[in-house]
Amino acid sequence: MQKAVGSPCLLQTLYNTKKMRRYDIDWLRVIAIGLLLIYHVAIGFQSWGGMIGFIPSTKPWAALWTPMAMLNVWRIPLLFFVSGMGVYFAMQQRTWKQLLTERTLRIALPFVFGMFAIVPLHILVWRYYYNMEPRYIYDPGHLWFLANIFIYVLVLSPLFFYLKKHEGSKAVQRFRTLFSSPFALVVVALVFIAEALIIKPIPYELYAMTGHGFFLGLLAFFFGFCFVFSGERFWQMLITWRWMLLVIAVGLFALRMYYFGLQTPVYLIVIESQAWIFSVLAFGHKHLNRNRKVLQYLSPAAYPVYILHMFFLFLGSVIVFPLEIPVQLQFVLVLLLTLGGCLLSYEIIKRIKWLRIFFGMKLRANSP
Repeated sequence: MQKAVGSPCLLQTLYNTKKMRRYDIDWLRVIAIGLLLIYHVAIGFQSWGGMIGFIPSTKPWAALWTPMAMLNVWRIPLLFFVSGMGVYFAMQQRTWKQLLTERTLRIALPFVFGMFAIVPLHILVWRYYYNMEPRYIYDPGHLWFLANIFIYVLVLSPLFFYLKKHEGSKAVQRFRTLFSSPFALVVVALVFIAEALIIKPIPYELYAMTGHGFFLGLLAFFFGFCFVFSGERFWQMLITWRWMLLVIAVGLFALRMYYFGLQTPVYLIVIESQAWIFSVLAFGHKHLNRNRKVLQYLSPAAYPVYILHMFFLFLGSVIVFPLEIPVQLQFVLVLLLTLGGCLLSYEIIKRIKWLRIFFGMKLRANSP
């Protein structure tokens, strides 16, 4: 009897069925959205910012490029991984139809609403800055990410529910055994290398509304689900190897910045990207898997902030960039105006029941 209770299979079942919230994943979602906001503010201080539709400062800040270059190979893939993890928890107490209904309300509806009601606002600000005629233009804009996520749910949820239904099978147990070994990380990296070699993205960091962004996101979404589905042994393996993964990520970043430059082989970029993501997941699981009051506030705010941030970023740019102040102060002011505008709007949105649903929020703040 003692042998049965201590068996890996039963322990895995207990782990999967225990009602436990993964606060580290909530934290990583909040952090990833925060990095996205900071990165987008920083684009306005790069000489090429205007070429990709941002409002550029007349005072570029070239030093920002080093941290931006470090972030841009893994910040968006990390969000796809975290989104796949979120689906695992969302489907634990839902049928397939209930999951699709919930994801339609939480993802598809905010995407459509944002495309027709929010993105046109920051396009109007952009046209105003360039002295162009005001015109209503709807566009997915920065919300392309939501469209991708919803498609992934439609495509992959049958497979996910199949795996959930057969959690006790020998095949699933072998799958979990594989993911308890660092060899699994090699397999995951090889899959992403194959995607890059087939698609040949130029540059690798161009994710928005590209085939590369779609298929990379699909893989990251799938493996994000697999990481959580694999159970605690996977996360303990990540924690064991966390420092090695961080050393690999930092080392490859240094090679990319100071040796290879624009000629960095794509397979090295992929390995660096995955090493960053694995180390972030590992350190997050070790140090962030606890609830905090600040998380209770930021977690529901992250989604509305993501939807609204481009409008306030462009508005802040129009206000701050003409000022004759140091570029560093410009950056801080635009960042504060962007974040402040988003959080003030969130305080209004969360108090209006019918408006909450258009920003991906639950109808009631205390709903499960």
